[in-house]
Amino acid sequence: MEMLSLTQEWDKTFAKSDKVDHEKVTFHNRYGITLAADLYRPKHAEGKLAALAVSGPFGAVKEQASGLYAQTMAERGFLTIAFDPSFTGESGGTPRYMASPDINTEDFQAAVDYLSTRSDVDPEKIGIIGICGWGGLALNTAALDTRVKATVASTMYDMARINAKGYFDSEDSEPARYEKRKALNAQRTADYKAGTYALGGGVVDPLPEDAPFFVKDYYDYYKTSRGYHARSLNSNGGWNIIGCMSFLNQPILQYSGEIRSAVLIMHGEKAHSCYMSKDAFAAMMQNNPCPENKELLLIPDAVHTDLYDGGGKDAIPFDKLESFFRTWLK
Repeated sequence: MEMLSLTQEWDKTFAKSDKVDHEKVTFHNRYGITLAADLYRPKHAEGKLAALAVSGPFGAVKEQASGLYAQTMAERGFLTIAFDPSFTGESGGTPRYMASPDINTEDFQAAVDYLSTRSDVDPEKIGIIGICGWGGLALNTAALDTRVKATVASTMYDMARINAKGYFDSEDSEPARYEKRKALNAQRTADYKAGTYALGGGVVDPLPEDAPFFVKDYYDYYKTSRGYHARSLNSNGGWNIIGCMSFLNQPILQYSGEIRSAVLIMHGEKAHSCYMSKDAFAAMMQNNPCPENKELLLIPDAVHTDLYDGGGKDAIPFDKLESFFRTWLK
């Protein structure tokens, strides 16, 4: 495994809980990339526990929303890990700031590998939580990995849909996709000549006065003390311009209708991205062999980033998450 340099100080965007034990751990995926994670374990817990692997949002790090979810669920009795995806944060993999529908799905599966082999985890009681773009990847993982018994997709993005069709499907045409492919391939040539990869830029800063609401929503999280983190792509230089290129050509939710395990898709009803959860849920339910364990939860008055950290109004329904996982991880 790669040797990673892991920060030992508490550098999260949320306060440390005195109800859980915390440690840094590493594990590897089938491509040989070593992943870094924060592990949260309920204090004084005994025996084999139900476990959860958490990641997201897309372009965030484990010190942000995924860590908050993981720590809170550990307070409620689960052993949890929040991990940095390949090529990002404290995890390994080069070149940096690349994304892949295959490798990132594998990252979730590698987290399940790790949890399944811990002596304090019941391998029959493993669930996953994906936030934002990792919500879509969580569903993709659930369609592939039968060891996953329950999945939550929170404030979900389908990264393949966004890359291929644009926001609100505004670029859903062959000419638009051709121009995008042309620009990305020109960038590949430029990067190869330069011997380095150009960054696409994170969340825009300074914020234009005429920015759409969803851009302001991201700015309020990633660019302020609320959610800024030095290792977060979205808080800083962003992905490589070509970093998400393969999502343009590789849909990730082709077999969501064959997910037999339990799924909860939850989204703020006022989020710009809510249409993706609604559509993903409808597609998953078409001819699904196990429709009785699937649920779509729309949260009143919540916008996209409210489900990152509560948005100052406790928008994340942790009671619901606890009851969902206790029902299906048994």
